[in-house]
Amino acid sequence: MRYVRFIKGAVTVIVATAACHTLMSTGFAAARASTSGSDDAFAGTFEFLLTTAASWALMPLLLWAGMRVMGETGNVALVIVGGLAWLGLSGYYIDDIDRAGGHIPALALTAYILLGTGLAGFDPNRRG
Repeated sequence: MRYVRFIKGAVTVIVATAACHTLMSTGFAAARASTSGSDDAFAGTFEFLLTTAASWALMPLLLWAGMRVMGETGNVALVIVGGLAWLGLSGYYIDDIDRAGGHIPALALTAYILLGTGLAGFDPNRRG
């Protein structure tokens, strides 16, 4: 078992999660700010949707790039399952993130990071 790969995966998943969570928090704050003083029922919708789509597209890209920068290959499971898990997690807690000062619960983020770390440790190219 290559423990270094797990460590690289943990670092990658933590950084990617922090980046995407921060993107969603700041993007949703900008969407809320654009609705203040507006009578338009759809004010802030574009910012909200753009932020959500950017986070969902960025997570698999960051997972792949982070592992490649650290010299690891065979990251298909991490990229696909990690990206889909982020879509589900952030989608489930989207109302929590959208609140002023809101975040995804720490336990849910910890579970996501552990899942990503486990997926990163899986190397289909390794024999034996």
